[in-house]
Amino acid sequence: MALEWRAREESSPKKFVASPWDDEAPLAGVTSQVSCAISGPKCSKKSSSLVILKRGDSKFGSATADNSSPSDQLRSFTDLPATLVSEILQRLDADELGVVSCVSPLLNSIASDHSGWKGFYCERWGSPPGVDAPAGPGFRDQRSWKELFVEREFRSKSFMGRFSIDVLHGHTEAVRAVFLLQTAKLIFTGGYDSVIRMWNMEEGLSVSVSRPLGCTIRAITADSELLVAGGTDAFLQCWRALKGHPHLFDIAGFSMNQNPSFRLWGHEGPVTCLALDSTRIYSGSWDMSVRVWDRAHCKCLKILRHEDWVWSLAPRHGTVASTAGRDAYVWDTDSGCLRTVIHNSHVGNAYSLTRSRLGDLLFTGGEDGAIHMFEIGHNCIVEDVKPSATWVPHTGAVHSLSFEFPWVVSSSSDGRVALIDVRKLLKSGRSQSPRQHSKTRISAPDAVEAPQRMLHGFGCNLFSVDIGADRIVCGGEAGVVRIWNFSQALEIAKRVEALRSVRLENRMRRRKAHIKMGGNGAWSDQCSVAAKRNQPNGEHTGILHSKRGMSSCGKLKA
Repeated sequence: MALEWRAREESSPKKFVASPWDDEAPLAGVTSQVSCAISGPKCSKKSSSLVILKRGDSKFGSATADNSSPSDQLRSFTDLPATLVSEILQRLDADELGVVSCVSPLLNSIASDHSGWKGFYCERWGSPPGVDAPAGPGFRDQRSWKELFVEREFRSKSFMGRFSIDVLHGHTEAVRAVFLLQTAKLIFTGGYDSVIRMWNMEEGLSVSVSRPLGCTIRAITADSELLVAGGTDAFLQCWRALKGHPHLFDIAGFSMNQNPSFRLWGHEGPVTCLALDSTRIYSGSWDMSVRVWDRAHCKCLKILRHEDWVWSLAPRHGTVASTAGRDAYVWDTDSGCLRTVIHNSHVGNAYSLTRSRLGDLLFTGGEDGAIHMFEIGHNCIVEDVKPSATWVPHTGAVHSLSFEFPWVVSSSSDGRVALIDVRKLLKSGRSQSPRQHSKTRISAPDAVEAPQRMLHGFGCNLFSVDIGADRIVCGGEAGVVRIWNFSQALEIAKRVEALRSVRLENRMRRRKAHIKMGGNGAWSDQCSVAAKRNQPNGEHTGILHSKRGMSSCGKLKA
């Protein structure tokens, strides 16, 4: 089957040519999307439409409509220029591109190899670890971007399954900061005991401990090249990654020939939040400022002044979002100009903040126990943005938030961890540019969404939480670090479903046999045969009866 295109100059509404394929709902949706992509944002009466050929029609468009001129000849969709086909497919989201791949083997090959899958993956989860450039159909030893996307989307469902808990002991006082470096399978923690601990994510063992930094550690961030920690003494302690080191960073200071650690000074108050991107370091402090540092030259580039203590920040694509007091801000990192202000985002201080990979979704958690989701537009200056969704999963202050599509995880002073799935609140939105941005389904101002899962029973005051592909890490006042491991959740669910199917099948077989025997009268015969087999033979029965009679007679004579 091939999709055909031709220009029509008719005043009547566009209709598809009658064919056996006209009743297929997925195909009708695909054709409308492609038609909109060809016609562009301004659609007129002379817009383009798609025609579906019958099975007997030529793939190359030799068939023409009745009473049509040779110039009005049908053309195959695949005969369009490659750039136009790519532009059409680029207008589709992940679900629609998957529908296109199901139409025919030819479109399956085109849609599966389309570069849009790379964009879908990276916009949601970033570049996958250990995969530089997944190859196309010519490389059988590597997976395509579509396969990576489908697998990761499927794995994201594991957070609703079963899990195991690892409890890591080592800190002597409360844990204030945790960070999960998924690419290196490492966990970094710090707290009131003024040391940084590095843990193996898979084994749950402590692999290294830093020297005491002399202050409370309140924030930690890291990537594959740099580890940064900040605390109450207003400095940033940094470690560079060492080539060949089994755990990337030598936080214990055992390297004699190299000096990978250094400090950055500039803040005048405790450092409360940290973040990294490819070229900059971001730090927020109670001195009511956010500082932007150059990673290569270790110099402060920008100082973003606030009107209250800075509690959290999150940089994305040339902007950095921050919370100070009860307000939230979005700044342009290059110019230092304020782009978006969200006044009174919470009742009380807005303690926590996180963002999606694209930066278009912003989540804030506050002293009131609520979590708000805001939609932040690109290239626009907006004030007083209203929340698109609200959750109130906690009875205490929300101290920390983390986001890994589609899950928002929060930790609170009430000792609970909440998991929120935002997929149901998102809807696909087509922009005029090829790049796709997600839009939210705006809820009523007083509407409160329900969290999908709550993790209970962990004392009080959970200060920090982080989420990875299949793990959640949390630390709090108890001085221990807890890891919820969901890596086997899907496999366990499959085994449980298989056992349930086997039990159901056996039950149906027994019921069917019971009905069959009861219908032909064989059930009573089977019961009588079973009764005869279970009772003793006739001779023994007679003996028993005679003995009973003799005993009874003897008693009577006595």
